[in-house]
Amino acid sequence: MGTRHWLPSDGRMLLIVLPMVVALFATLANSAAVMSVDLGSEWMKVGVVSPGVPMEIALNKESKRKTPTTIAFRNGDRVFGEDAQTLGVRFPSNSFGYLTDLLGKTVDNPMVDLYRKRFPYYDIVADPVRRTVVFRSGEEQYTIEELIAQLLQVAKSYAEDSTGQLITECVLIVPGFYGQAERTALVAAARLANLKVLQLINDYTAVALNYGIFRRKEINETAQYFLFYDMGAYKTSAAVVSYQLVKDKATRETHPVVQVLGVGYDRTLGGLEMQVRLRDYLGREFNKMGKTKTDVFTNPRAMAKLFKEAGRLKNVLSANTEHYAQIEGLLDEQDFRLLVKREQFEELCKDLYERVTAPLDKALAVSGLALDVINQVVLFGGNTRVPKVQDILRTHIGQELAKNLNADEAACMGAVYRAADLATGFKVKKFITKDAVLFPIQVVFDREGESGATRQVRRTLFGSMNSYPQKKVITFNKHTDDFEFTVQYAELDAVLKGDTETLGSPDLARVQLSEVAKRLKASVAENVESKGIKAHFLLDDSGIFSLANVELVLEKTVTKEEEDEDESTFQKIGNTISKLFSGDSADKPAEEKPPTEGGAEAKDEEEPASGKEGKESAEEEQQQQQQQEGKKQSGKDKEADGGAKDAKPEAGEPADKKAADEGTEAKNATVKPKIVTLKEPIPSKVELAYVVPLDGELFDASAKRLSALDQVAKAKQRRETALNALESYVIDAQVKLDEQEYASCATETEIETIRKRCGEISEWLYEDGSDADAETYETKLEELRGVANEVYARHWEHQERPIALNALKQMINGSEGFLRSARNLTKDTNPEKDVFTAVEIETLEKAIRSTIEWRDTEVAEQEKLARNAPVRLTVKDITDRMGLLDREVKYLVNKLKLWRPKVKPTPPPKPEKTTAGKKEGEQKEEAPSSEELPGSEPVLEQTPEKDADETEEGATIDPTATQQDRTGESGDHTEL
Repeated sequence: MGTRHWLPSDGRMLLIVLPMVVALFATLANSAAVMSVDLGSEWMKVGVVSPGVPMEIALNKESKRKTPTTIAFRNGDRVFGEDAQTLGVRFPSNSFGYLTDLLGKTVDNPMVDLYRKRFPYYDIVADPVRRTVVFRSGEEQYTIEELIAQLLQVAKSYAEDSTGQLITECVLIVPGFYGQAERTALVAAARLANLKVLQLINDYTAVALNYGIFRRKEINETAQYFLFYDMGAYKTSAAVVSYQLVKDKATRETHPVVQVLGVGYDRTLGGLEMQVRLRDYLGREFNKMGKTKTDVFTNPRAMAKLFKEAGRLKNVLSANTEHYAQIEGLLDEQDFRLLVKREQFEELCKDLYERVTAPLDKALAVSGLALDVINQVVLFGGNTRVPKVQDILRTHIGQELAKNLNADEAACMGAVYRAADLATGFKVKKFITKDAVLFPIQVVFDREGESGATRQVRRTLFGSMNSYPQKKVITFNKHTDDFEFTVQYAELDAVLKGDTETLGSPDLARVQLSEVAKRLKASVAENVESKGIKAHFLLDDSGIFSLANVELVLEKTVTKEEEDEDESTFQKIGNTISKLFSGDSADKPAEEKPPTEGGAEAKDEEEPASGKEGKESAEEEQQQQQQQEGKKQSGKDKEADGGAKDAKPEAGEPADKKAADEGTEAKNATVKPKIVTLKEPIPSKVELAYVVPLDGELFDASAKRLSALDQVAKAKQRRETALNALESYVIDAQVKLDEQEYASCATETEIETIRKRCGEISEWLYEDGSDADAETYETKLEELRGVANEVYARHWEHQERPIALNALKQMINGSEGFLRSARNLTKDTNPEKDVFTAVEIETLEKAIRSTIEWRDTEVAEQEKLARNAPVRLTVKDITDRMGLLDREVKYLVNKLKLWRPKVKPTPPPKPEKTTAGKKEGEQKEEAPSSEELPGSEPVLEQTPEKDADETEEGATIDPTATQQDRTGESGDHTEL
């Protein structure tokens, strides 16, 4: 129940209920908000969910729902979003954007070369250790993970400002074609931002989840197929998904499931390529005008201006047939103005439009579905608003396109729903997501054949379009010494069609196993047989591959005698108790093996122990286990059938003689040995082959640089806040002293002092104080407040005193009315209802009378004083007097609530005379109640009132509501 602590001072017992304290802290810990971040190439959206405020988009400092993913540095200052874009027009090499496709790539990657071509003014160098992308700006260098981490920090600050809570967990949205290098690099960047990644979710999966949770009622046991088409700033993708209600075999509950069936993408087709082509077209047209001899393509600032104008023009031409491009002072103080028609823009992107339908066709081909079974083609992504893109898709599919999704926020809202599902403290309606593998993963190892020649063996672990998260096991049963194997991508040519270099290195990891021979020699014995070395692999829900563990699997044959010798007394007692509660029979067959670990995992075996060379097989472990169980069950059935036949006595043989023979055979029968599975861990060393991870000293160095930048940013923010506060207070004080309302509350000396001090500070701010630090500003502000606050306090007293006196008047009137009613509830006036005593009535009357006298005296004295004189009657004095009077009234009110009339004992009923003609059955009397029995004590019954703190059960929150009032809670959960 709890821990009791005695207080010896007064002898009372203080009971501290520890579980309640623990539950309180658990509630606070589990009520933390979580966020999702759609970190796109051009825009960033942040979704948040917190207790009471489910699923909404966090606004940035400009109160906008999306923020440009741009960061800029200049003279030690760091800015984000629109400020960074503005700074980037003047200093293009100091402003960095479109960064997400550079994650996890070395400098020789084709995508890095394309980035350099699009933005030639960036100085990109290779990291000396990892060979990844590093931006160099003057003497400063920033790795790609550091830049992404700073953007995530900004997203975190937006989410915290929106929810008012600390946020440490998030779900990040990534393109589906992100490989292992990109995904691990993004997780490292999140770690730099002090964020725990609950999951990396693919963008089309997040959109499909968002689409499903708002249409949950339309999902049934029949599969429904949808195709989601996305064209963003950097890439284009399409995904075929299915929605279906599926019953969970374990819990027997039915939940909706969204499963990805097919994916197609084009990682260079997007709005950015269109904008770059329009920028180059405008540059060529400006050069043709001949306004200056300087080539516009050689000036970074002019190219940045053209790029910004091309982006604006592209958006306008989506809704208009023509528009003017105009830039003031483009180059050498020459203005630029040009009329651009939509036909011209479409002609520039003619070859791009020919690639629009390819991802859609690829997704359908991979899924194996025809277009006629697709319910709808749903659009999302900002560049699907381009009319030409919509016309091409509509013509290709022969039906109308679905535009009922928020193209910008759909992925972010789906991801934040997933974040609430994964985080603690939230209860959501279950919606299962099954993503699919885009790039198959295989294991490659060398093996020696019967002829002594070594050949390379490949085993597919995670095939194309396999759902994940998933675990796989592969068994090496021919290796008796230390060996190594490689994990790499498989069938990339079929998936990427010549663009394999964009994925980076095809090798993912090299795994070295040691002490294999040593463990085999120490473990294998006469009754112990090796079943091979099993390597367990995991593809988690973020799509990140890892080696879980490696172990040597052994089977030990144990006889009944050995088992009894090895079994201790406590083990025997435990087994006996276990059998009693589980109902296991002592006659259970001893040869039955326990189920293998991870029976639901797929297993790829190198070769059966007795198999021939060259006959490798990759089998699902679940299927193998089912086959073994089926054989065991069939054997048991046969034994049972055989036993049933043998139990029948033969013709002409006595039944008792047959039974005696069977008993003798049972005694002579030998007990079959028991098979026990043993596992020994095998040491393994994993060396990543794609990109050196940002870990260890490299991670600490990056974290130190980011910490220094954060300190500079915080110091700058503090200085700006202190400067603004000082300037605002000086201006406000000067304005208020010009108003009669405030000037009347100050003496001539105070007015002169305040004006003089404000003038000195103003001159100092515009001369020597422009470069002062935050502490100096804060000190001067406190000094000025010390001079002016006395005047402000008098003004506040004079302004609030009438309101307080009016409240006191209302309390006095109410008390007098209660006193009049209370006089009728005394013993002298109402003996039947004597609630109050004469002393209590007199005490209340004195309290009212003294309060009125005090008020009248103090008000009269205060009115004699000038407004700039020290205040005599303060608001606090009035509220204190109200508290005294309120205490007296509340005492009597509570006494009235608790009072109950005294119940007098009821005398016994008098016997009634009955006529002789009445029957005995008609002379029944009711039994007297306990109150009517002579000598019984009167019993007072009171209906218990409902506790004011009692609340109703928490109401289920509909996920379709983006914001609603908090109507209740259930435990420490918020339901979505």
